[in-house]
Amino acid sequence: MLKYFQNKYAMSEKGSKDLLHSIIWSVLMNISFMVPVVLSFRFLDEYMYELLNNTNNPKDSILYYVIMSIAFFIVMFVIAYFQYNSTYTKIYEESAKKRISLAETLRKLPLAFFGKKDIADLSSTIMEDATQIEMLFSHSVPQIYASVLSVLIMGVMLFFYNWKLSLAVFWVVPVAALVFYLSRKLQNNTHSKLYHIKRDIADNIQEGLDSAHEIKSYNREEAFSNTLNTKLDNYETIMIKAELLIGAFINLSYVFLKLGLPSVILYGAYLLTTGSINIFTYLVFLVVSARIYNPIMDVMNHFALLIYLNVRIKRMKEMDAMPRQDGKMMFTPSNYDIEFKDVDFSYQDGVQTLNNVSFVAKQGDVTALVGPSGGGKSTVAKLSARFWDIDKGAITLGGEDISLVDPETLLNHYSIVFQDVTLFNSSVMDNIRLGKKDATDEEVIKAAKLARCHAFVKKLPQGYHTLIGENGERLSGGERQRISIARAILKDAPIILLDEATASLDTENESKIQSALSELIKKKTVLIIAHRMRTVLGADKIVVIKDGTIEETGSPASLKEKEGTFSSMLKRQHQNHA
Repeated sequence: MLKYFQNKYAMSEKGSKDLLHSIIWSVLMNISFMVPVVLSFRFLDEYMYELLNNTNNPKDSILYYVIMSIAFFIVMFVIAYFQYNSTYTKIYEESAKKRISLAETLRKLPLAFFGKKDIADLSSTIMEDATQIEMLFSHSVPQIYASVLSVLIMGVMLFFYNWKLSLAVFWVVPVAALVFYLSRKLQNNTHSKLYHIKRDIADNIQEGLDSAHEIKSYNREEAFSNTLNTKLDNYETIMIKAELLIGAFINLSYVFLKLGLPSVILYGAYLLTTGSINIFTYLVFLVVSARIYNPIMDVMNHFALLIYLNVRIKRMKEMDAMPRQDGKMMFTPSNYDIEFKDVDFSYQDGVQTLNNVSFVAKQGDVTALVGPSGGGKSTVAKLSARFWDIDKGAITLGGEDISLVDPETLLNHYSIVFQDVTLFNSSVMDNIRLGKKDATDEEVIKAAKLARCHAFVKKLPQGYHTLIGENGERLSGGERQRISIARAILKDAPIILLDEATASLDTENESKIQSALSELIKKKTVLIIAHRMRTVLGADKIVVIKDGTIEETGSPASLKEKEGTFSSMLKRQHQNHA
């Protein structure tokens, strides 16, 4: 049973045990609700018998029933306490662990995963889906199993008490269950469709918010609104149809269940007139039949929610099953040479991105990756830091295979500056301090000065303590780039990856930062990607990548004389600026 819960609901071992305890306590809770009814009928049976037979010698006194009522009340209170704790408190604890588990899964995924995965999708899975699962597991799932077990237990007891009337009570249950079961496939398909449409709408809204400037600049507001409205209308139409169809099946099940009470009334009356049962048996079944269909209806309601839940659990399982990157936590390479050995890599099956790439980036040298757009330069740089795991070959750092090193441990040795800068809605000081979390204010300011940030930061309202907005929206592109470079300078790692790091800077600031970077990169391994040829002319080594393969390697001077791809790019860019 525990394994079933773990596999079915993507739970931890402890979570499945807590769910089982919750079901058991909920069953006891449901059965305890019947105890006052049984006690009341016993009291009425005994005292009505004395009244009808004009005797005054009841088997049990009034005090006995008072004491039993108090005792049952205490038992019910204890059961309710444990049921609440196991159903709500424990479920919330499991939910918290699940969120942490998902976060740990994301932490272990390749960094490049986040570049191709929509943030709205990830946040919806962690927040919305986890919340929905938490709510349903605390309010529905234990009650489903508890209701089924409670009905079975009470059904067996009633059959032993009087099997004829029990048949009148329960004949409607398999009929109603069959009707509901026939709607299961429809519910599964509908919930899955609605889930993906809703996620697509969320992605569309997120994309619109991220691209608000472009949408306005190109007068695309109406087109964007029309697309979004079409998706919303489609979602609404499918939801209405689903509610009507699913509601029709569920209500038809309810109709069959409602036939149970008239069956008990009519058949019980017949048995009463023939003397097969007494009045109290008849009353017992009338009260039971009035109550026993409610948990069955709850099962159907909750089971519909469980089908709704399956789509979200499936998504959680998909995230849990994603290949994680692991490796040794201790890594101290003898040197910081990066070597690619016959590396093949593809983002997706059948589409080769890199083919048989081999080169060495020596410690103390600047290695520049150049070539046409889309040739694989950025991919090579990211693979060197294990953003992905390669398909074939090996990438080594200091002679050790980086696929055997934990990514977080590996990245301690890297400072990375990309063209697309990510900043947080925090102060300038905090954004730069990401490079070294225990850095002093003086160290942060020193790095900012080297990255040519100090002048514009001092002009901000609160200087280094100014909040810069979501992704640095209050700063220009060049200012954001310089803060990113300041982070790398502050981290002072032995390996530096620069992917179009100065692309957003004007010529004057680019020259200043190049001089600052020249101090930073001494005795370090530097991989630089740039489209401006003047940026890479001072490199020690050029690696020309085209269509996923290495066309030529060598010093800038030797490649200029070679009259190959690099020489052609250099001439073409010189002509464009002439």
